Amino acid sequence: MNPRRKKRLLVALVIIIGLGSMTGLVLYALKQNIDLFYTPTQLVEGLGEDKVKPEVGQRLRIGGLVMPGTVKRNMDDLKVSFVLSDDKGGLVTLEYEGILPDLFREGQGIVAQGVLKSANVITASEVLAKHDEEYMPPEVAEAIKGIKHMKPEYGNETK
Repeated sequence: MNPRRKKRLLVALVIIIGLGSMTGLVLYALKQNIDLFYTPTQLVEGLGEDKVKPEVGQRLRIGGLVMPGTVKRNMDDLKVSFVLSDDKGGLVTLEYEGILPDLFREGQGIVAQGVLKSANVITASEVLAKHDEEYMPPEVAEAIKGIKHMKPEYGNETK
């Protein structure tokens, strides 16, 4: 092999090894920011064919319905706990400290982000309440249903 080909091969190998190293470092850095989404049943029974369960201490997201009658608020601080369920019957307890969203209520769908504390208990750092899927802007509702949307009056303001 002549020196020119050796030099080209060496440059090509260095570029391939460099790109591979950079890709590995990027994936390693992103691994810390990836939160897998689970339903209560997937969390309890495992995910996929292998029934892989998340490890205690793993960050994750979970979504489900707040079970009626399970919301327990601490009167001394902002701690609240409640049970999430899904259509397959999985039950997971969420513990959260903070102000819950305005749309949060029993029987409502939520998505929470947090850390797995035990097999079926999650300490949530963020709780998002799902909005009503049937919402329509007032103009659309008026056009479709014939419902008249009245703007609130704020007193006797003159222009």
